[in-house]
Amino acid sequence: MAGEAVHFKGADGQLLAARLDAPEGLVKAYALFAHCFSCGKDVFAAARIAQGLTRHGIAVLRFDFTGIGASEGEFANTNFSSNLSDLVAAADFLRSEYAAPQLLVGHSLGGAAVLAAASSMPEVKAVATVAAPSDPHHVTGMFREHIDAIATHGVAHVQLAGRPFTIKRQFLEDVAEQRLEQKIRDLGRALLVMHSPSDDTVAVANAEQIFQAARHPKSFVSLDGADHLLRRRHDAIYIADVIAAWASRYLDLGRAEP
Repeated sequence: MAGEAVHFKGADGQLLAARLDAPEGLVKAYALFAHCFSCGKDVFAAARIAQGLTRHGIAVLRFDFTGIGASEGEFANTNFSSNLSDLVAAADFLRSEYAAPQLLVGHSLGGAAVLAAASSMPEVKAVATVAAPSDPHHVTGMFREHIDAIATHGVAHVQLAGRPFTIKRQFLEDVAEQRLEQKIRDLGRALLVMHSPSDDTVAVANAEQIFQAARHPKSFVSLDGADHLLRRRHDAIYIADVIAAWASRYLDLGRAEP
């Protein structure tokens, strides 16, 4: 597996840091990966799933959303809508420099993001979510004890996964306005929903809601025993193998020319 660091401009002009994981041989298709809230492109789940997909000939672009990791911008000024814009910018980058993504993969809030952004990427044929919430508003549960302070003072400093983040009122307002169910119903692409029954961060009921809202073709795979962040290497490898096998029914797996 070969990989390279790349950069592209996000929706607001900031330079976003990315990595393109590519197979050593023929690139059959390109995929775009969206990481979880407060994570980044190099979190274990993102890296392992992307590298696993390369073994099936699928090149994967994973990147840090604005204000995350090595990307420019202020996290406090971002929201779910800006994440969607960054995803579209990432797809535009792939289209112009390599080939348009046919597959979208999203982990946790990134799963909700790819469901919402797919309609803006005409070449996408398949969407896979892993441990995704059925409503972006679910993410506010990670800092529920600060919500009153954010509403009152307009901002609060919170700890997420042991790191400090600044959350503004505009973030709460943005996720409250999202209507993901209609986006799922109108997806118009093959959908694979993957979730662990024992996920204690995003309950499996979210997967049920996504699956019920979606139209066929749709599939569900239970990730028995996996934790939300997919810390066990073999869980991520399994996910990559299943996504690749499932997606082969929908993707054009010929040579993907730049």
